[in-house]
Amino acid sequence: MKKLCSLFAILTLALQAVMAAPFDTVFHKAIFENQLIHFDEKKNPGSIVSLPDGTLIIANGRIVLKKLSLPRFRRDHRATLHVRLQSNGDPWDKTGSCFIIPSASQASMITVAQGKKPYPTLDTTRYERLSGIVGSQGYLPPVELMRFMTPFGVGYYTPKDDATREAYTPVYIDEWAPYAEWWQDVTDRLPLLCNDSAYVGLAIDSWLPSGYIATVELTIEESRLKADKAPRRHIVPLCNTIQYYQQEFCDIFNRRPLEVDFSLPQNAREATLYYIVSGHGGHAGGDEFTPQENILSLDGKELKRFTPWRTDCASFRRFNPSTGVWLQKRKVRFIGRGGREVKEVEEPLASSDKSRSNWCPGSDVPPLKIALPPLAKGSHTLTIDIPKAQAFVGQAMNHWLVSAWIAWEE
Repeated sequence: MKKLCSLFAILTLALQAVMAAPFDTVFHKAIFENQLIHFDEKKNPGSIVSLPDGTLIIANGRIVLKKLSLPRFRRDHRATLHVRLQSNGDPWDKTGSCFIIPSASQASMITVAQGKKPYPTLDTTRYERLSGIVGSQGYLPPVELMRFMTPFGVGYYTPKDDATREAYTPVYIDEWAPYAEWWQDVTDRLPLLCNDSAYVGLAIDSWLPSGYIATVELTIEESRLKADKAPRRHIVPLCNTIQYYQQEFCDIFNRRPLEVDFSLPQNAREATLYYIVSGHGGHAGGDEFTPQENILSLDGKELKRFTPWRTDCASFRRFNPSTGVWLQKRKVRFIGRGGREVKEVEEPLASSDKSRSNWCPGSDVPPLKIALPPLAKGSHTLTIDIPKAQAFVGQAMNHWLVSAWIAWEE
């Protein structure tokens, strides 16, 4: 009887251990490690540069790519992407994107840079200047693993001596951050990496030779329970308006909605739309600083109506040492010698503090996930409408960076 009790206790402890930690790390890789992303025509001449380790560099250093192939998993698994970034001398806030080039796509930014295969020509009456942005015959747009926004000079422009630090450090932060970093769950995008070798890319919109230093790591954990079988996941890329390489700025939303066709098989279930959006350009009154409603529809029926907007940008101040700062006068209540008093003061307002269209300098831009209703086999159309988007005119570079894909299980 004592032996049975002891055995039962051991089994109970073992079961509790499994339930407490059902996933084990089975894959961890630094895809890019302390990688310089910059713009340097002398160091990275021509359209494409191939390094001995297989790294490809295009856009004169603004984009780096590496081929990555993942093992197949028998049990359920989940994946997390980690990006760490610091300035190498670029003081500005810039758009960053870690992405996958689907291996099934015959054309890509790589074939364009090599001069082998251009982006497909599109029906301009419907898609205007969207070549390389929406999927078409023989082409699938890049799928984002993570979109992020570089802060103003994180880790580089931090004051080094005490006197400068005292003059340049706001009273409401304890210290300057040495780098910015973000984590996102990217499990739904693993089918693009598990089937065949695919290129993972990292792009930052820097136009300086100094640029940024970035590390990108992928971690995959697999269930320890044998009965927890891996679902058969699938993904279809829909669109990506980021102008990675030789695409044009997408300002179609100022004139019309963007319509994207896609097809689903008979056995698609639990289909989910993933949508990443951020507004840019236009200076103080442009789409970066003006709330704009987004309307998503599927086959003519509205799915989601929302205004992508962030009001917490001041919380990222410690990542932005090189941001521009203005002084603003206002009346403030304070505790003086005679009790509560009021007087006019000048307070600093940093550019990085201002609210923006779904991003802050130093933030990532997580995808919006929308569970779709049961869909019939065959063709469907996603419509993306930003009805008050402003025109891309002259220096007012109003544009919206939108990417979308649909994932489902079989």
